[in-house]
Amino acid sequence: MARTGSGALLLSRPNIKLDSFLKRNTERTVYERIRAHEPCVVLSETINKAYMHVVLSDERVYLTEYPPRTLTEALSFRCVRDIELVNDLPDFLHGKNRELCQHIRITYVTDKPAVRGHDWLRRDRKAGPPPVAPPSRRTSQCPTITHTVEGYPAQRSPGELPTLPPTRSASCPDPETLGLIRVPHPPTRPPSTAPSPTSPPTSPLSPSSHRLDFPDTGQVQRGIGSVLARLLRRDSSSGEGREAELHLYAVSDTSRLYLRLQSSWNSFIIKSTLVLDPLYRRRCSASSNSCPGKRPPAISWERTAHLFGQLSCELLQEGISVESLYLLLQELGTAAHRDITLRRLFWRSSELFVFLVQTLEESLHGCQSLSGVCTADQLLLSTLIVQTLAVMFRETEVEPARLNLLSAKKGALASRMLLVLICDAELQTQNQSSLVDCEVRCSPLTSMLFISSVSKVTAVLLCQRQALLAEYLDAACSLLFELLLLGHDASRSSSADNFLSVGWILGVLQPHPQMLSFIGYQVQQVVLVLSDPRESFLSPLQSVVLYQRCRLLLACLQYNNQLAQHLRSHFREEFRYFVKLSCAEEKLPPHYPISQPTLQLVEQILTLHLHRGPQTVPLITSE
Repeated sequence: MARTGSGALLLSRPNIKLDSFLKRNTERTVYERIRAHEPCVVLSETINKAYMHVVLSDERVYLTEYPPRTLTEALSFRCVRDIELVNDLPDFLHGKNRELCQHIRITYVTDKPAVRGHDWLRRDRKAGPPPVAPPSRRTSQCPTITHTVEGYPAQRSPGELPTLPPTRSASCPDPETLGLIRVPHPPTRPPSTAPSPTSPPTSPLSPSSHRLDFPDTGQVQRGIGSVLARLLRRDSSSGEGREAELHLYAVSDTSRLYLRLQSSWNSFIIKSTLVLDPLYRRRCSASSNSCPGKRPPAISWERTAHLFGQLSCELLQEGISVESLYLLLQELGTAAHRDITLRRLFWRSSELFVFLVQTLEESLHGCQSLSGVCTADQLLLSTLIVQTLAVMFRETEVEPARLNLLSAKKGALASRMLLVLICDAELQTQNQSSLVDCEVRCSPLTSMLFISSVSKVTAVLLCQRQALLAEYLDAACSLLFELLLLGHDASRSSSADNFLSVGWILGVLQPHPQMLSFIGYQVQQVVLVLSDPRESFLSPLQSVVLYQRCRLLLACLQYNNQLAQHLRSHFREEFRYFVKLSCAEEKLPPHYPISQPTLQLVEQILTLHLHRGPQTVPLITSE
């Protein structure tokens, strides 16, 4: 989570007791990846409307009592199928709490059999589940409460939320009452002992599959593998499981739990898809100098800050050569891929961010050749800068310094970055061709001798430059995708200072003279990928880029009338005849975590593009 230098959580409403519990009873690598926690009412197959803390990490959702005593894994994001915001009025709440409640429904796959005796969710299910986001709010179809919520905050009035008989402390529910199954403690290991690399893979994660009981006197040692190892542990039989639901009721109109859930799920499906690529996996893995089967020792926050400061000073020194700058940026990007702490430190100071934006301006738009064409070195450097910025945005939405930096001076720095990001997708080919024609016209006597060699060299240079330009445009789409995620968060924020919405971002980009060329290139790539007659699956990287492009196109169709009209008028035939949902299903391997969300995006784009369906605000992942 966002932290100060000493590691304390930075939340709008800090819970010191819960933070201390998490810090004391989880490993540092797990604690560093906790994104948010919030109290809410929990309803599942084994929990009947209990007031608990929901703890959200980048891979899992945990539950703990109120106040915290034990930490239970509720689900893993790799089992999630959908996260919805249900617009209803829960029966078990009253007064203002009923009106302000945000009902979140998480649908996931589990291999655990249904609990017959405690299946509250499937009682009175003849009417079916409540529809999502209707025009008006109505009474929830969840069954009437048989016993009230334990441990509700003391500031709630007794008339709104009645309490149970005082058979147990109201602030500390009994785990057996909540239906949480206890399992034995994991064996304690010495800190230096690593799990055996030959141990069999674990079973698929599901609710109540892990129970972490922490004594009040010390920390339980847990054998937790690296993030990449857990992402790679995929169960071949997960598709045979049944669907289950976890309902979370956040009794606050300012709750950001839904946004955090969507953002975490979005990051997880991208990362777990990319990690299927061996090249990406090697880049994100630990140093090859470490012993096989052992995790390298965790670097402290202070040590990471010191190393980041040294790298920043080297990047910001005057007179640095292009070669040195490129190598240092490669080092920064690789370190940011592996360490989320470095990404958070990046936003603590504006100097390095401003330097990267300024360097991108000079490389992509300022230092072009006389023909107006970016050289190969300039394209390579620009691509690396954009890729580094995209990594810095990833999983740092809870860092307050990021929003403060981008919002400063009415978003001046954010606007500057958006405008420099866009370039003409056809500029290089046209200008290079005109340059060759000019050279041939200026040398008519010798043109017969070298026209063949010039044409060959030019063709090679054009192919190379076009490949570099395509790589840059892919990186620019990825960074713009991260900015749109930031915009979705701001769009649902009630704060007047948080103006960096999706509409604002597209409003800044829409007048750009090259925006139509840029967005046209993104459309052409989507059409090209989905209409390719070759029966070949997309690679993990291609699937992620396709997903990001679809998110960009969907945002244009929903949030900017000018861009939406341009897409409908210039690419209507392409979407009508070439882009088919069945083609997307053939291209996306079913075992990719990102495949199903991408299919949902393609379906929505086709609906909005061809039929001009209702324009609904897109959610972070499950549009």
